[in-house]
Amino acid sequence: MDVVTDLILQAVASPWLLPVMFAAAVIDGFFPPIPSETLLVAAAAVAAATGDVPTLVALCLVAALGAAIGDNIAYAIGRRVGTQRYGWMRRRRVAAAFERARAALTTRGASLILGARYIPVGRVAVNMSAGALGYPWRRFAPLSVVGGMSWALYSVAIGTLAGQWLGHQPVLSAVIGVVLALGVGIIIDRIAALRRRAREIPETIEPEPVSATLRA
Repeated sequence: MDVVTDLILQAVASPWLLPVMFAAAVIDGFFPPIPSETLLVAAAAVAAATGDVPTLVALCLVAALGAAIGDNIAYAIGRRVGTQRYGWMRRRRVAAAFERARAALTTRGASLILGARYIPVGRVAVNMSAGALGYPWRRFAPLSVVGGMSWALYSVAIGTLAGQWLGHQPVLSAVIGVVLALGVGIIIDRIAALRRRAREIPETIEPEPVSATLRA
């Protein structure tokens, strides 16, 4: 974790920040271990703490564009390889995420694609499943743009809040912003899990046969 934090802080201070942010957002769309949210929040916190508004705007734009491209790459991968070809796809947690995505895409595709953008593993599963299951790209593409922009605005807002709160302490602002973003992400993931369980419970309860009720 310390190594990741050091790398993020080095990227924030680098003149290559915007290209790095763009690349991280693209890769994170189909490879979750790349911490694009963490980098974006940390960079936004530093920019806000130093009053660098142009960098804040640029960060939001390049992150949104990268996120949309990354999500479409995940869709294309799903279209090409499906969701069963590689071993990591068949791991219990990943396979379960794919299965939930399959069940939900047909009934609430738009809300699922937009909501999954905020959950690192969830968005890869949903977007790859959308491609593998033939969800129309003409619907997916504009949703990916909207999702990327809303995600970027949300992450920059958290970083800006931390940066303004701590004033002229950019490094501490970055750390606090990352912690806050992780906390919000965990809350979103828990709420999604609770809603999912609430929908699954009624499906597992079978009504008692009428004949048995009458005999009783």
